[in-house]
Amino acid sequence: MNVWNFARSPASVLLMIDFGRDRKIAPQALLKGSQLTLKQLADPDFTVLAAQELAVASNLLDLTAGEAGVGLKVGLSYQLSAYGLLGYGLLSSATGMDAVALAGRYLALTYTFVGMTFRRAGPHDVIQFDASPELAANVQRFFVERAMGATCRVLRDVIGSAFELATFDLAYGADLGVDLGPGPGADAKQPVLGAKIRHGQPASTLTFEHAHLERPLPQANAATAAMCERMCAELITRRRTRVDLVSFLNEYLATRPFDRPPQLKDIATLLNTSERTLKRRLQEEGACFRDISSAVRKTRAQALIAEGRLSIKEIAQELGFSDMSSFSQAYKRWTGVAPSVSRQAAAGS
Repeated sequence: MNVWNFARSPASVLLMIDFGRDRKIAPQALLKGSQLTLKQLADPDFTVLAAQELAVASNLLDLTAGEAGVGLKVGLSYQLSAYGLLGYGLLSSATGMDAVALAGRYLALTYTFVGMTFRRAGPHDVIQFDASPELAANVQRFFVERAMGATCRVLRDVIGSAFELATFDLAYGADLGVDLGPGPGADAKQPVLGAKIRHGQPASTLTFEHAHLERPLPQANAATAAMCERMCAELITRRRTRVDLVSFLNEYLATRPFDRPPQLKDIATLLNTSERTLKRRLQEEGACFRDISSAVRKTRAQALIAEGRLSIKEIAQELGFSDMSSFSQAYKRWTGVAPSVSRQAAAGS
């Protein structure tokens, strides 16, 4: 199931904003380039595109560059209530095993950007987390750590305080461990749920005794679990966003930085398909990648000029142009007027 095809609850972005606030990072700095507003995020019926959440996460990484273990710390804050209906379904499942199976069926209702697989290994269970190769290396690590932290938090919330890990293996170099304790006072050298973090491992995995999943859950309720699953099935249908390739590309490109404009081959990797297949699908929809990319650039340029926050030179840099002259020529080709004319018109309106 491709997570890029599904919209998400605002809860994940709001948790990252809260994390940033604790570090005196303004929400507006985290929302830059995402086309999201705090007013939208306060609406419980609003949904966030995967590409928009990616933009916020990338900003958070840039603004906390000197802090270790950010992904894991963020993930550990994803309490069960952040998952809405799915969270209630997990809590009301008959056993931990039932909860894990439910989460696997409705993974698109979480906020993951990584692949997750569950397997038995003798008396233990293993959950493996695989990074999305199309993302930058630091973003890959952030999302793997976040998913691992969030999984730890959910398992503890669902199964109870007795739940502990046997191992916490991370396929990345040495970094600080993180405690489950709340707030900035938590000791960053403590283990996570009883397990020391082992770095540089062949894969990123969480291992725990299978017996934890066999026990009845304290808040199990068959009727509630069935109702939640039915509603999750309806919700996942409503949140499916990919109606056509052109719509997807417009949504994706609108939240990507243009300092390194994505190529069609990057999109093919993202969607796990071939560049030839994408070209054929775009031809069937009467579109081409270059035109879509130019249209997105044009829309963003017009929005930035009307906003008035950046100078024309800064807008050119924001959109990936080598100099202001190249941007001015492109803008005039798109709109028929120079950027300065549009700015004057916006200022006078």
